[in-house]
Amino acid sequence: MLTRIDHIGIACFDLDKTVEFYRATYGFEVFHSEVNEEQGVREAMLKINDTDDGGASYLQLLEPTREDSTVAKWLAKNGEGVHHIAFGTADVDGDAADIKAKGVRVLYEEPRRGSMGSRITFLHPKDCGGVLTELVTSAESDGH
Repeated sequence: MLTRIDHIGIACFDLDKTVEFYRATYGFEVFHSEVNEEQGVREAMLKINDTDDGGASYLQLLEPTREDSTVAKWLAKNGEGVHHIAFGTADVDGDAADIKAKGVRVLYEEPRRGSMGSRITFLHPKDCGGVLTELVTSAESDGH
């Protein structure tokens, strides 16, 4: 069962400049940052608030580290802005299977490693009203 909006992913050309905008404008601070080589991105997670289910809600700022990454291709086509929405779940495998059974294409056969050790998969935007949708099980709630 999806329990919260885990994060909104925002693609940007300059991570440091974008982080400074969110810090100066809204007072959001970087909670976590990392480079995900598999996905070809450098990212910063800005924590917005804690949630009732023990998780949190974040803004995820994404800067591509190579031109062949999905985010780089997306930026070239669309420019900076909202890239995806992610919903939190205690069971990314089960929820992905349930959603797939409803006719929505799941982009990964098996969930992959995401931010902060989470497990993630994506749903095809053409099956989700044009919105790239991510399912996330945080490392703390993952039994795998």
